[in-house]
Amino acid sequence: MKHRKYKLLIALVAALLGLVAIPMTALASNADAKTDRKPPQATTAMEQVAAMQPGWNVGNTLDALGGETAWGNPLITEELLQTIKAEGYNSIRLPVSWDEHTGPAPDYTIDPAWLDRVEQVVDWAIANDLQVMVNQHDQMWTKALPDDHDNVIAKFDSMWTQIAERFKDHPSELSFESINEPQFPTDVANQDAHTAELNVAFYEAVRATGGNNADRLLVLPTWVTNSEQPHLDALKATIDSLDDDMIAATVHFYGFYPFSVNVAGVTTYDEATQQDLENTFQRTSDTFVDNGVPVIVGEWGVLGYDYTRGAVPNSPQYGELLKFFQATANQAVEEQLTLMLWDAGSYLNRNTLEWRDPLLKAYMDSGFTTLSGTASFDSIYLEKAGTIADESLTLNRNGLDFEGLWQGDTALTEGDDYTVSGDTLTLTAAALTRLAGDRAHGTNATIEARFSDGLPWAIHIITYDKAQLSDASGTLDGAPWSGWEPCNSSCFAIPTEFNGDQVATMEAKYADGTNAGPHTWTAFKEYWATYRPDYDADTISLTPDFFNEIRDDEPVTLTFHFWGGGTIDYTITKSGTTVTGTSA
Repeated sequence: MKHRKYKLLIALVAALLGLVAIPMTALASNADAKTDRKPPQATTAMEQVAAMQPGWNVGNTLDALGGETAWGNPLITEELLQTIKAEGYNSIRLPVSWDEHTGPAPDYTIDPAWLDRVEQVVDWAIANDLQVMVNQHDQMWTKALPDDHDNVIAKFDSMWTQIAERFKDHPSELSFESINEPQFPTDVANQDAHTAELNVAFYEAVRATGGNNADRLLVLPTWVTNSEQPHLDALKATIDSLDDDMIAATVHFYGFYPFSVNVAGVTTYDEATQQDLENTFQRTSDTFVDNGVPVIVGEWGVLGYDYTRGAVPNSPQYGELLKFFQATANQAVEEQLTLMLWDAGSYLNRNTLEWRDPLLKAYMDSGFTTLSGTASFDSIYLEKAGTIADESLTLNRNGLDFEGLWQGDTALTEGDDYTVSGDTLTLTAAALTRLAGDRAHGTNATIEARFSDGLPWAIHIITYDKAQLSDASGTLDGAPWSGWEPCNSSCFAIPTEFNGDQVATMEAKYADGTNAGPHTWTAFKEYWATYRPDYDADTISLTPDFFNEIRDDEPVTLTFHFWGGGTIDYTITKSGTTVTGTSA
């Protein structure tokens, strides 16, 4: 591996670090208790990062502001980490907020009790054969670097020196990550330079403590862990300047944004979403892995997936979500990137230690070894008022052989129940009539397409009638509300008879055809942030975030797109705090 030495950068950072004297008496260390630990046989950074695949984030816990349980998760236990290991994970990322446990200048002393707690979790992880990556997760205070440079650098250096001193005798299964998603909103033009300065300050502080930190794996992020090429190149230059083979790069990946949150009408795992995944991972791998620098995707998932939003469908649509998760895992293996799932409680129930959605977990797992076969969609909608006819889906074989359709343990009969022509799978009217049964609204039956390897693909047979939206009026009372909360009296509920159908997306336009509401660059609004279907309560709620962005006394036409029944228009008019809704 070739390295370019940026002596000017190193000299500058060294000079900055030299401005601050760190009183060693302020450092909390239990090195004596660790003297019996010996690091395992030396390995390369590439081998160590590969051995971390796959990884899992203990999110919204030690990084929670206000205490470990302040954001709704229980205390971390050894049993939790044992569960993670048993579920096939080989590493954890341990996000830690240090700032609120740190004293004032000039010493910036970290509370020894907080260091003890972090160390306890680290020791549990290592004892249970999990690598662990500890970071500086609270980047809010480092945003001030451009405006309060010397104080930010002094604090950052002191904190990392103390952390490194505490852990310098820990084995190599422990790695350090410089900082989570560094960002500098007051000086965007120099964001990469500021990121480089923090990364180098971290590197120098940790390496200077000696012990096992002399060759411990250190992980450096791009600006805001972004994977666009200019930011990858900037981080590559920093890593080259350090000329150290035990460094890894890190980025985050939450997918193609419109798909990830269901905005701009991107409701499926389409070609643009797939290309975004492939291009992102390829350029990241080309920049780093091809040059001997391993990569950790320190967070991944989709932004619109949240267990607090109630029953499936979530955002994105469930079957399309499964495709994304297995494709991401598969592409990471292809490009030799290690993934660490961001889990703030949506995937593993920390109270029961059970996966909230075992099928989603299965698709994640499958992606690391086999790209399972799927189809163009996971549902066939049959209108109750209509006559059942043949219905077709496109098979995505992913290099596998299609082996037929099953309902439970019963194989459907090719010819009578379905036909296959090329990649077109057609279910016959006779089979669909039998599967639909009494044709009650909702899911009547679930069959599965089986392939020569991987997981079977579920296909739901759903009966629906066109949804009915009713007139309504109400008052927006301005009750305190944030986008993370359930809708309250500050939302406006449209009475809706879904009749077995489900909302795919919503458009909002003024009478002149211009876009209304947030995201003015698209007519299609963001799921959950602006509208929330509730299939149990028979409502579609419009949020304060939507009403805050529409004009008074100008009717807005909402067009709801449904998976089964086409589109339905509904007109909303806001006048001050009064809202009137009229069905088409």
